[in-house]
Amino acid sequence: MVRRSMPGRKPGAAAPKSPPPMASTSSKEIYILGLTHQGKAFRPSDWTERLAGVMAQFRPGGTQPGSHIAYSPWCVPSSVGDVKCIIVHPDLRDYDVMAWDFCLNFARDNDLQTSEGLPRLPAQAVR
Repeated sequence: MVRRSMPGRKPGAAAPKSPPPMASTSSKEIYILGLTHQGKAFRPSDWTERLAGVMAQFRPGGTQPGSHIAYSPWCVPSSVGDVKCIIVHPDLRDYDVMAWDFCLNFARDNDLQTSEGLPRLPAQAVR
């Protein structure tokens, strides 16, 4: 089951929590891997496209007509070997900290592995 929470907060809601300890807020890109901490592949198989689609509105210059059709350069689906991942650029945090937190919380809520910079995966994960 994929747990999601939309970026943004309701009026009067508590301030967002600081980023989880699994990834610091340094200037490196964060890779959210499609592997749980138990080493299982995350499902559904199109999770990267779904997350990147939700984040498409967060982009340099803000939302433009038709911008929902392309992924944001700050949240890009990719893969490392055979493992699907999302690369979250630190400029997203500078643009909208709640959108940044949404990505990191998605990883935490779904028990996904994260890495600052290109991750080193076990040989069986990289074919």
